[in-house]
Amino acid sequence: MKNSISKFLSLAVFAAVALITSCSSDDDGTFDEVDPSASFVLNRDDFKGELNSGDEVILESGTYKLTGKLIVNDGAILIIKEGVKVEATTVSDATDFAAVRFIAVAKGGKIDVQGTATNPVVMTSSNKTPGAWGGLVVCGKAPINKGVTASAEVSDLEYGGTEPEDNSGTIKYLRLEYTGFAYNSDKEFNGLSLFGVGNGTTIEYVQSYEGSDDAFEWFGGTVNANYLVAFNSHTEVGDDLFDWTQGWTGNGENWYGKRTNAGNRGIEADNNSNNHLATPISNPTIKNITLVGIGETDTSSETQAVKLRVGTKATFDNVVLSNWKTGFDIQHTESIGYVVNGSLIATNVKFDNVTTKSTGKDTAGAAVDVSAFYTEDATATGAGNGAQKPTWANGWTLGL
Repeated sequence: MKNSISKFLSLAVFAAVALITSCSSDDDGTFDEVDPSASFVLNRDDFKGELNSGDEVILESGTYKLTGKLIVNDGAILIIKEGVKVEATTVSDATDFAAVRFIAVAKGGKIDVQGTATNPVVMTSSNKTPGAWGGLVVCGKAPINKGVTASAEVSDLEYGGTEPEDNSGTIKYLRLEYTGFAYNSDKEFNGLSLFGVGNGTTIEYVQSYEGSDDAFEWFGGTVNANYLVAFNSHTEVGDDLFDWTQGWTGNGENWYGKRTNAGNRGIEADNNSNNHLATPISNPTIKNITLVGIGETDTSSETQAVKLRVGTKATFDNVVLSNWKTGFDIQHTESIGYVVNGSLIATNVKFDNVTTKSTGKDTAGAAVDVSAFYTEDATATGAGNGAQKPTWANGWTLGL
């Protein structure tokens, strides 16, 4: 009997050691070797800290209280199952920047958000006010035009590199609420911030709801992002729905953006404000997009549906712009030159209650006719249902 027990215990110990010291390695986020020093302790009521190489943390169900910053470092993965809520707790002192709540994926780290249309993952705040917490930041190894690498304006993590197919994981059916914490007027979080993220990453079905800064912003990279929703109605929301800069060259399909407040533009698009010809040049392809504003009642200073400037290129197709004072605003000589040569273009555009369809100015401030930028199509459907909520947004979004 003693021998049988001894053999059983030996086998159990052997199996446990084998499980700890080796896992399969693949893009699904597991690793060949698990670092025996990995020691992240998951606490549902005190969720913060750093995941290091070999850490695989799974949020299974229910609510996790985000009480500080959470960093997913190189070689680590954060997996979030459907229906999970991550709720940022309130910072007692708004000037205590070290206590800001946010989630960031560093270069080489991965996130796997496994929401569904009927049971999305929700990242929110206990304080239901825009700017209550930081949001989600992803940093990758894909090219940018600010340098080979740079430091992210939020999280201070390095981003950029020479790997356009870099993979930072998968994000599906995620709703981000009340994001946009601001350190100051020049440094604030977005809903989803994508710094040099590669096209091996999957981003689909993501909503930014009542974020105080941009809903979605791309800082270079090659990542594709489809089925995005931005909605702002709060009086404290003031920036753009979609924003890109620093050489983003990915694709986007099925975007729906709506604001019912005096916020900023539907899209603000740049190449590089310090060097309009910096490469890689921002040049995304955006298909099936609807942007809805508030029309003539808009008293904000930025009432354009789409502002394209400082040397960005882009290709748009199947566009619906509804209730804006200005449809397309194109600025700076380089971007206007791309209108002339056809590398900045919009086809199949439907204008619905848009006062001025297009306006343009060169770098010197002289007015330029840019109406050649777009072609019209009264039957354009945009994100799928014209100015109305698209059917693919049913069940997992708010506010629409």
